[in-house]
Amino acid sequence: MIKAMKFKMALAQLNTHLGDVQRNLRKHLQFIEQAKAQGADLIIFPELSLTGYVLQDLVSTVALSPRREDPVFGQLLEASQEIDLTVGFVEEDNRHRFFIAAAYLSRGEVVHIHHKLYLPTYGLFDEGRFFAWGDSISAFDTRFGRVGMLICEDFWHASPPYLLWLDGADLFLFMSASPGRGISSASRLESARWVEQLVQAYANLFTAFVAHANRVGYEDGLNFWGGSTLFDPDGVLLAKAPYLEEGLTFGELDLNQLHRTRARLPLLRDERTALVQRELDRILRRASQANR
Repeated sequence: MIKAMKFKMALAQLNTHLGDVQRNLRKHLQFIEQAKAQGADLIIFPELSLTGYVLQDLVSTVALSPRREDPVFGQLLEASQEIDLTVGFVEEDNRHRFFIAAAYLSRGEVVHIHHKLYLPTYGLFDEGRFFAWGDSISAFDTRFGRVGMLICEDFWHASPPYLLWLDGADLFLFMSASPGRGISSASRLESARWVEQLVQAYANLFTAFVAHANRVGYEDGLNFWGGSTLFDPDGVLLAKAPYLEEGLTFGELDLNQLHRTRARLPLLRDERTALVQRELDRILRRASQANR
């Protein structure tokens, strides 16, 4: 696959309507057309962008199958002929388990599906009550290079982005439905500060491009703050969406920056994976012995 060295990304900041998949699909298709008209090559939608977030007992009624035969995904796959895209949805597997999922679509094909690995059940969150845990993680190849996708709580744990980095990801796509929390005297919510610092830290730590698409709007008493961002391998902010406003935000990526940054800062070269494996084995053995 020939890799495009420069391309334009659109961060889609949606106000998703809870449980109304058809209405959300129409909005996706409108945003995709707008992104194409402005020359975007890739558009990133937030977590559960097709369904809404606080689904609870609606989970089984909004579940989709990421195949051409599915009436929703059939239209999205057709739209992906001219622009790559990610969407957030509920996937039902053949054993009737339901997952918070993200799909990467390109040229009419489903390239990759990621199931959310970590389901928070603290504070405002109760995901573990309604969804199954994802149990695998891998990077995947696209026309923009090797990509890794994570969903919200996944990137609050160090191991998923680290594993994707080791698996070759140079572009991280983070999707979230992050509600606003923590009012202070600053111009942004504390939850916005936490997430933005974390996303920038991953760009610096892994010398990689990191994009974060977050939703906006109100749902069941929650306020989603938006503020989607794109950082380059130096941790430089390339694009930032406004808080609390629906719309598209664009950023230009030059993949040659990977060479420039890693020539100066060879963190990937010096990573000692055998040491990590050995020490993890030791820690797990000790934990196993302690539980006997």
